[in-house]
Amino acid sequence: MKSTGIIRGIDELGRLVIPKELRDKFDLKYKDEVEVYTEDDKIILKKYESGDIFTGNMEDLIEYKGKKISVNSIKEMVKLAEKSGYKI
Repeated sequence: MKSTGIIRGIDELGRLVIPKELRDKFDLKYKDEVEVYTEDDKIILKKYESGDIFTGNMEDLIEYKGKKISVNSIKEMVKLAEKSGYKI
């Protein structure tokens, strides 16, 4: 792990400001979500990236109406629909 040399305080509501340089470096924008992990005595922040809404898979994603779905899930749904008598 690499130290940035930046120290920030936590306010009375438990908030911590991520410095602009780091927000720019990791492409963090207003309203972006951040995942919080822990490892031993460390707190790790990672920009949240949503995956397939059904499986969480991060590969071959298509966005539809603000949701992400993998090509594999689409194929499985087509098979399921066909088994149920729907013509695709």
